[in-house]
Amino acid sequence: MIIKWKEGSEILAKTDGSEIVISANAQGLLSLAGILQNLASAENGDHIHLDAYNALEEGSADLIIEKIPSKEDAG
Repeated sequence: MIIKWKEGSEILAKTDGSEIVISANAQGLLSLAGILQNLASAENGDHIHLDAYNALEEGSADLIIEKIPSKEDAG
């Protein structure tokens, strides 16, 4: 999967109790949108790992986004 980051992307992922909070600037949101669009076209089980070492701001929680089969496909 090809990932294209918009220059200046800033993305922070945090957990707050039972909530996951993703905060991002416009470039970060556009980058995430591109990742989600590509992942939607990928194979079931394909996933992406985002963390402070490769995409997220320092202090972020690791974030894994995975494509799963739709309920219609399962049954």
